[in-house]
Amino acid sequence: MLFKDEEVILIIIAGTALLLLLGFFMVGFLLMFQKKQNKNALEKAELKSSFKQELLKTRLEIQEETLNYVSREMHDNITQVLSFVKLNLGLLGNKLDGVEKVSLNDNRELISQTITDLRNLSKSLSFEHISALGLVKTLEMEAVRVNKSGLIHMDVIVEGEVYSLGEQRELVLFRIFQEALNNVLKHADAANIKIGLYYNTQMFNLTIEDDGVGFQPELLSDKSGSGLRNMTNRAGLIGAEAVINSSPKKGCSIKLSLNPQVQEIYANGTHSNSPG
Repeated sequence: MLFKDEEVILIIIAGTALLLLLGFFMVGFLLMFQKKQNKNALEKAELKSSFKQELLKTRLEIQEETLNYVSREMHDNITQVLSFVKLNLGLLGNKLDGVEKVSLNDNRELISQTITDLRNLSKSLSFEHISALGLVKTLEMEAVRVNKSGLIHMDVIVEGEVYSLGEQRELVLFRIFQEALNNVLKHADAANIKIGLYYNTQMFNLTIEDDGVGFQPELLSDKSGSGLRNMTNRAGLIGAEAVINSSPKKGCSIKLSLNPQVQEIYANGTHSNSPG
């Protein structure tokens, strides 16, 4: 009888041990399965992010090629044609006198101003021009051009010791500025726009602020706010963070933050349109 009791106890212990081992096996299997699922989800997210970045990179490179083409056409063809027209008007003016000559000279001045404006605009589209001047000088020249137009008043404020962020980063930052300026001119009804460049060893900040009509924050997640999202996407491509704040009748502010010591492949690569 005692032997049978011990046998029963051993069977119970063995059964319990087997159940525990089975439980451990099931838990281990579920953990491994969950870990594999998480790994697959992470790899899928990384692939999606990588594809999105490559797609944006390709799109930006195509845009730059287009802008450089337009810049060359404006500089080499349109301004030359206008210069030829200006020359012909000058020759014609030598044969006129009185009111007609004054009127013709006025038209020559308008063409001359148009040539200057087109040349300045072509420079703002050219990657090589932006790369040669650097971000600060390019923005300061843009301020002169914008202020001369009379459409809006633009101030550029620079603080800290200026250093190069790399030609790709500076190009992307300048294109973000151009998109922001275009949005302000089209939608903001602003009188002033202020550009701030703040340099220190740990962080670079670019701020773009206007005193226009502003917009509802929900616009950032709306399809109509694709231009704003495009700016944040461009910023992400060079490792920068973009924060956009606005509300009705309180203007809009865009702050771009970039750690100059964190290297990004795209940001430091050679631009497809640059020599070498």
